[in-house]
Amino acid sequence: MKVSYYPGCTLKNNAKNFEDSTICSLNKLGIQVEELPRWNCCGTVFSLATDDLIHHLAPIRNLIRTKETDSDSLMTLCAMCFNTLKRANERVKSDPESLDKINTFMYRENIKYEGDVKVLHLLELLRDEIKFEAIAQQIVKPLKGLKVANYYGCLLVRPKEIGLDDVENPTILETLTTVLGGDPIDFPYKTECCASYQTVDKPEIVAERTYHILTSAQSQGADVVTVSCPLCAFNLDHRQKETIKQYPEFKNIPILYFTQLLAIALGCPEDTLRFDLHYVDPKPILKEKGLI
Repeated sequence: MKVSYYPGCTLKNNAKNFEDSTICSLNKLGIQVEELPRWNCCGTVFSLATDDLIHHLAPIRNLIRTKETDSDSLMTLCAMCFNTLKRANERVKSDPESLDKINTFMYRENIKYEGDVKVLHLLELLRDEIKFEAIAQQIVKPLKGLKVANYYGCLLVRPKEIGLDDVENPTILETLTTVLGGDPIDFPYKTECCASYQTVDKPEIVAERTYHILTSAQSQGADVVTVSCPLCAFNLDHRQKETIKQYPEFKNIPILYFTQLLAIALGCPEDTLRFDLHYVDPKPILKEKGLI
């Protein structure tokens, strides 16, 4: 199976641990990953203004690039890219006038977009195309004894119309964790916002959110917390430095992309996990559990 893949900007620098662990994992599962040629930034966030059609040119252009490769679907990893691409796609699919204007704006493109590309998150590919049952048969190093709190954040499940799971109580990551042999830990903050771009000028707000999210996970016995968004990863991992300054009783906890755990379970080499990009080193707990 081949999949057309949209990386987005961050996965080429600060989130190489997300990309490298994903590509290795999919290769182990027999999936050929083909990066979308000539991709551009998705625009980062979906514009909520009804008259801001120009903001949707960037995500739709990436869907045109997908059609140029004769593919009818596009997979992405970053929750923010997924949310932006899928919501822009749903807007033009449901509004012929907007779609016509988008195509008019991009008159230099060889292909007229018709809203016929399916936007997929990696988790949907794993669940619906590859199937969790098939993944279970490929596990070579089960995550036995590792207690995992899966953090969804805002954009994987909101709004309801594009979310990949239940808005209030998603379970797709818990199911995957179980398939990988780990122990999923449920906690009430798993769909709370990490404070997002407040990290730029108000890191103290992020530190407060990080404190409550991570202490909630720790109170349920979590060894690690997984994420699917590079911004969430930064806020929950690197902002632990600010968190411990505001809350001296706070204890660090490793933050991992869910694909890093997938890669470990599938037997990917350690250099694809890129632990050098983490603030809180996950290696001690992973060594303790016999996983690296």
